[in-house]
Amino acid sequence: MWASLAVGLFTRPWARRAAAIALALLTIALFILNLRRTAERAGRTAERLETLERNDAIHRQMLEAAASRPRSRDDLLDRLRGGQF
Repeated sequence: MWASLAVGLFTRPWARRAAAIALALLTIALFILNLRRTAERAGRTAERLETLERNDAIHRQMLEAAASRPRSRDDLLDRLRGGQF
């Protein structure tokens, strides 16, 4: 019964035009929602990249500090006496 009613409704030109417009609007709405979701995902990725870069810079500073540290207590004393520490 519903199928014959739908078929009978879509035989009219104004109903087909309304269905085409509705499908076009639905397509545009879904496209805009997809763009929004993609932009949010790109924003989260950019934030994650900035955090990763900041953490890498801190880690690099720690490694540089560890590379220039005194190797023994005698080296530490020599540096302290020389005023380089």
